[in-house]
Amino acid sequence: MIAQTAEAQVPVPFAGAGAGAAPLTWGQKAIMQDMRETGWTHNVSGAHPLPAGVTVEQMAAELADLMARHPALRMRLGVDDRGGPCQVVSGSGETVLDVVDVPDDADPADVAAFAYQLGHARLLAPYDLYRDWSVRMAVVRHRGALVHRVLTFDHLVVDGTATSLLLADLGLAMPAVRRARDPRTVQILDLGRREATPPLRRVSDRAVRHWASHLRSIAPLTFGEPTAGGRQGHRYWHGRFSSPAAYLAVRAIARRTRTDTSRVLLAVIAVAIGRATGVSPLTAKLIVGNRFRPGFAEAIAPLSQNGVLTVDTAGATVDEVVARARRASVTAGMYAYYDPVGLTDLEAGLDTERGYPARVTCRINDRRVTTRAAADGGVRDEPVTVEAVRRKADETFLVWDGPLDHLHEQVFLTVEDQPDTVFLQVIFDFACFTEAQAERLLRGVEEVAVEAAFDAGAPTRVTPGSTGD
Repeated sequence: MIAQTAEAQVPVPFAGAGAGAAPLTWGQKAIMQDMRETGWTHNVSGAHPLPAGVTVEQMAAELADLMARHPALRMRLGVDDRGGPCQVVSGSGETVLDVVDVPDDADPADVAAFAYQLGHARLLAPYDLYRDWSVRMAVVRHRGALVHRVLTFDHLVVDGTATSLLLADLGLAMPAVRRARDPRTVQILDLGRREATPPLRRVSDRAVRHWASHLRSIAPLTFGEPTAGGRQGHRYWHGRFSSPAAYLAVRAIARRTRTDTSRVLLAVIAVAIGRATGVSPLTAKLIVGNRFRPGFAEAIAPLSQNGVLTVDTAGATVDEVVARARRASVTAGMYAYYDPVGLTDLEAGLDTERGYPARVTCRINDRRVTTRAAADGGVRDEPVTVEAVRRKADETFLVWDGPLDHLHEQVFLTVEDQPDTVFLQVIFDFACFTEAQAERLLRGVEEVAVEAAFDAGAPTRVTPGSTGD
């Protein structure tokens, strides 16, 4: 490991069009609400190797050009006329490029690990949203040569798709879809202004009414009240589950049911939850990208918001649940663009109407970008075979990475952008789940998918109220 480094800061002046002020966008309000509820930074950060011969001057110029091209990266919070937060984009300013020197005698593998750790540290480091610029860049120098770049974005200006677009802009990733530039692409200030207009206020109102139809009769918490449980003295834990066998099985189901892998995965996860917990129907929050709306596909802005859906998994086949999940997710996507203030007001009113407070505490996020297209494209390839799935069964793994201080949900499952596998990042509240239940839920994703891959009549085997013990 590298214990000693030296850091310098290179001033980087920048200038670009699109300066001004506007109300916060709905996506920004949603991220700020998540920050308050979870206590997490929600930064986006990672390390990338650099080609040989790149200079500090070139990297500083790239950072300046990036900020010039994208007004969102020049956004900071300001204060509006009513004393609340608003967004302010500057026409010019100065940031810094951090240059981190590591000792010459460091092993290159350790240097790469150090760059990764720096990216992780910046992932967790809070921004001062009123002072700091929305992008931070560092370069790691070893033996006089720049070897890695660490990029960090404030989640108030990007979501997963926007991050991929920025990385593609820098040549660090291939765009998910090659297309001609859309002249309708909305900039972040214009988005905030549009969302204050009557037509989009009506869009928000319709979405909130959709939420009301799902929230009116829900239980106080999706998986019951917390108990005195825990894992090794800690309540919240995060881990990773990977299953190449489930990946092949999901593709086989998608091919048979003529749908995409996202809808199949949603159905399979819902069935696995039902088997492990007895919760059915399942009402869950589904993170929706909203990129299908005009002018949003290439926007550098946080456009992802929670949708809500309910899927009944009991007394059915897995294929029937796939059809239900497909319909439910399409509807959830139609009504996942709204002002979070309106939803908060609705929830308070429904709590009074019900006579008890209630929250949806299961969240599912399929944040695949490049690998989703590859998986869906593979559905049209040669059919998956039983033998192929069996060969992959030994590659499944589940790892618990460590405790967390806080979790707003009882379970949060994220489908990661990893090729040729169903890769889940998971967070559990072990005051609501036993370790056995959590493991049964995750391994159940593979189990359900494999059972249904070659059997259109495979039953869900979900019994409402049963914990699977």
